[in-house]
Amino acid sequence: MSEARLSEVSDRVDGLNWKPKEKGTLCFVVKDGKILLIEKKRGLGAGKVNGPGGRIEKGETAEQAAIRETQEEVGITPTGVEWAGELRFQFQDGYSLHCTVYRASGWIGELVETEEAKPFWSRTDAIPYERMWADDVHWMPKFLAGEKFQGWFEFDQDRMLWSRMEKA
Repeated sequence: MSEARLSEVSDRVDGLNWKPKEKGTLCFVVKDGKILLIEKKRGLGAGKVNGPGGRIEKGETAEQAAIRETQEEVGITPTGVEWAGELRFQFQDGYSLHCTVYRASGWIGELVETEEAKPFWSRTDAIPYERMWADDVHWMPKFLAGEKFQGWFEFDQDRMLWSRMEKA
């Protein structure tokens, strides 16, 4: 990719006027060398592996949304929830999303499969990146190492066109 193209893309994703159409969250429970992932059944990313999460509703904080979405998608209430990072996505079709990522050290309740998600545990050293969004391989290792991060990504449907990562 040419330097001019990189500049054009980064301005699209991280320009001063960039405003996401939606704000969302992801919440990953990590315990004993394993991470809770889901097979997404519907909505953005259907068919991909991700973490529980979704859109922030009016009047909610990002952390409240992360907990609610985890409850709705897999039936558990995450505990020991802490901020891990921020992700910004710009899609060629005009859709844009700002996503706040959380780590949870525990949970209350029993995992269940729902209409939205099929939960499963993965070893942290065996993350199925080939079944995930292309950006995950850039930030997930930082997340698993306990690093705080910020990421900017541009996509054309499922194909990642550009990315940038920084420590937060």
